Amino acid sequence: MGFQVEELFKKYGDKVVVDHLSFEIKEPGVYALLGTNGAGKTTSIRMILGMLSKDGGTVKWNNGPLTTKTCNIGYLAEERGLYPKSTLMDQLMYFASLRGMSRSDAKKRIEYLAERLEATEYLFPKQDTKVRVKPKVADQLSKGNQQKIQLILSLLSDPELLILDEPLSGLDPVNTDLFKSIIHEEIQKGKYLIMSSHQMSTIEEFCTDLTILSRSKTVLQGNLAEIKKSYGRINLFIKAEQELRPLIEEAGVKIESNVGFSYQCKVTGDAQANALLKKLVAENITLVAFELREPSLHEIFVEKVGEVHEEA
Repeated sequence: MGFQVEELFKKYGDKVVVDHLSFEIKEPGVYALLGTNGAGKTTSIRMILGMLSKDGGTVKWNNGPLTTKTCNIGYLAEERGLYPKSTLMDQLMYFASLRGMSRSDAKKRIEYLAERLEATEYLFPKQDTKVRVKPKVADQLSKGNQQKIQLILSLLSDPELLILDEPLSGLDPVNTDLFKSIIHEEIQKGKYLIMSSHQMSTIEEFCTDLTILSRSKTVLQGNLAEIKKSYGRINLFIKAEQELRPLIEEAGVKIESNVGFSYQCKVTGDAQANALLKKLVAENITLVAFELREPSLHEIFVEKVGEVHEEA
């Protein structure tokens, strides 16, 4: 089993919006498709799904064309896609029928997902003995709760390939954790996931491999752990109980930011960090924290996208 995108290309007039995008998912897990606004992420996803025509390239599943007939696909779009005045249950049952699900199987699946996402009250409201409780429509739900219904829609058919475009957009911390738990479940089930998000910490939590797009082109691609390792441990965080700026600068270490007695620094590598640590110990400085780490995905993203913008 496997998923491949080869030389995906799209342009409008003379403007290229996706410039020969290629990537592969060889085994179950999360692949991240990242980029700035307008970089071509959503256009790429729509071409992958066949919602938008390609000007070039192929999309394959198990070495054959990716279609709804060859692969069970789930898609959570960034934009809200519910019909505002139709009842939520009618919409879910309708989309289940499009996937060939029986009413009984669809209802069982909806009940399970509604319970997992704490959305049962919107889909199976308790009936009052005196007054009939009307079924909920999308307009009656908050943005976050509409997102829950859309996630249920994307998971209805228990898809093999799940594509999530900004899945945590507009969610509060409680519902963010709830969505994350569902994503973890899908990973444990051996599903293939493609995730697009501007929340770099979320991508770091889930993905193993990634592609970063900027101005329609691929600017970075590969295994996240290997990419971070290639940068080395150059970020240093120091927290003490007294002023350290003179000692840090004396050691030739660059201070990126400073709040109170906490310092975010940039070092050339382990040797410079160790030399500074020895200096601080020799000066009998009481250290609360001294942490040397690789750059975050956020920092790598900003650097790579920034390079492209400078060239442009």
